[in-house]
Amino acid sequence: MRFQTSFAAVLLNTLGATATWTAYQEYLSGLPAHVSKHQSPRPAITFKPKQPFEKFPKSPSRGRTCYVQSHNDLKTDDSPYILDAVNKCNNGGRVIFPQGTTYVIGTALDLSHLSHIDIDIQAYIQFSNDTDYWQANSFFQTFQNATTFFELGGTDVNVYGGGMLDGNGQIWYDLYAKNIYILRPILFGTIGLQSGSISNLKMRYSPQYYNFIANSTDVVFQGIDISGFSQSSALAKNTDGWDTYRSNNIVIQNSVINNGDDCVSFKPNSTEILVQNLHCNGSHGISVGSLGQYPGSYDIVENIEVYNISLSNATDGARIKVWPGTASALSGDLQGGGGSGRVNNITYEDLSITNVDYAIEVTQCYGQKNLTLCNEFPSNLTITNVKISNVHGTTSKKYDPISGYVVCSSPTVCSNITLEDIALVTPSGVENEFTCGAVDESLLHGINCTTLNKGSN
Repeated sequence: MRFQTSFAAVLLNTLGATATWTAYQEYLSGLPAHVSKHQSPRPAITFKPKQPFEKFPKSPSRGRTCYVQSHNDLKTDDSPYILDAVNKCNNGGRVIFPQGTTYVIGTALDLSHLSHIDIDIQAYIQFSNDTDYWQANSFFQTFQNATTFFELGGTDVNVYGGGMLDGNGQIWYDLYAKNIYILRPILFGTIGLQSGSISNLKMRYSPQYYNFIANSTDVVFQGIDISGFSQSSALAKNTDGWDTYRSNNIVIQNSVINNGDDCVSFKPNSTEILVQNLHCNGSHGISVGSLGQYPGSYDIVENIEVYNISLSNATDGARIKVWPGTASALSGDLQGGGGSGRVNNITYEDLSITNVDYAIEVTQCYGQKNLTLCNEFPSNLTITNVKISNVHGTTSKKYDPISGYVVCSSPTVCSNITLEDIALVTPSGVENEFTCGAVDESLLHGINCTTLNKGSN
């Protein structure tokens, strides 16, 4: 396998990054000795067992085909080749990154103009480690200082192929540990996409979130394999699997996520979203929020269905997090409070829990450790019609004997939060012991509520 050896040598000599080398070795496991002209069949998109809130538009077959050229040296920017192929096959074609090739993206790519196009990624794609360039040129997304390597948007776009996107995250993890105010790019930016699918891809070592979905509708993610922990003492922080923002009718399903923050997070104005059949390891749970961060804003998260999720080695399972009505600081680069809005019609069903700190957490004091101050200035954001059912498993020893936390800042802003068929056991053998506050405890079926004495958020 002369081809494999040459690229391994190039990678070690030019980058020397353990994390990148690990990702590349994984990609090499099925690499042929020549560049393939294979065209991946577009994966069938089916929704089981739950159906999306609205039907998805059909995507017609594609005509012409464009193969993306590559320098194949893991150091030269291939962005001009990518843009050339995309422009040639936009409006009815298929762009192929062939198996057996490698690509480097060193330029922020504006792919917001796509129309009726398939992008078949069979290759290994790595984003360059030029942190100065990316901080100055990545796409700013307005929410929580989020930026993206590229913007993928338009109409009727399908991305698939079984290849790997490597965010070269280690250099960012180490840099963030020294300066929390750097702008770390998100690996995959789905921005302004109206109808499409992203499926059958590996995502590795994102500097920040793996996926940011903004201003989009009728988009499905399935068969996504996410992983990438830090190889140094600097943690890989804020590596959410998916964050949705100002988007409607999104489906995230049939995927495996190994990360260090929210597995999925529904940010402001996320509506009609289905999440099902995920395995989340090392995460902060499936989270509504955080919401109410910005004064003067009205955040809506409504009609959310989460089904058949396994969560292991996590801080949370089902989670709703809302900022209080007063200024608060979770960290130096994450502050907020005072915004308004609503969380309504949220369903979590069939969650399997293993070694999770809080299997269920509802808080309206996110970012505020002073609960007296939080209760004095309760959240301006209401939480209504939440149902969490069939949650079972074992929690961690962190809060033992407590396995859940359901605390509102005021009963006037929380109503109809229902828990049923809950079977949670802590390491000491205590079952279904929760910290509760300012909620209707008669709707927390089978839960033993203890009075809130001190904050844990």
